[in-house]
Amino acid sequence: MSLQPYLFFTDTAREAMTRYQEIFGGHLDLLGIDSIPVEDREQMPFEAPEGYVMHAALVLSDGEVLLGSDDPTGDGTGMTGMSINITTTDADEARRMFAALAEGGEIGMPLDASFWSPLFGTCRDRFGVNWMINVEAEEVA
Repeated sequence: MSLQPYLFFTDTAREAMTRYQEIFGGHLDLLGIDSIPVEDREQMPFEAPEGYVMHAALVLSDGEVLLGSDDPTGDGTGMTGMSINITTTDADEARRMFAALAEGGEIGMPLDASFWSPLFGTCRDRFGVNWMINVEAEEVA
């Protein structure tokens, strides 16, 4: 079994997934509306504007995958009730990722020691995605 987050964005999937590739590395595949033949686009149940991302897959070096696309409903409600948790053994890497994800967004809980982790913090990035960054307890901050 494989469990992979699939994020929906409101016209920012290309920018968001490209930013995540800058932060996490890996290989990014983007399938835009412009690569779909016109006759197939006509069969779609919604109008997709130019630049629309139908599917994006960011495959990380460890095989983990983060998926996303522009939201076909276009309702712009954003993401609520969920966070993507990242756990690392490297405190410096946790600090780097947290700073990059929080840039232009909002910090919920600053990255700091907690009773379960040498470093833990939460933020919402500029694309509306909630993140939790953890350092495994064996790591010394």
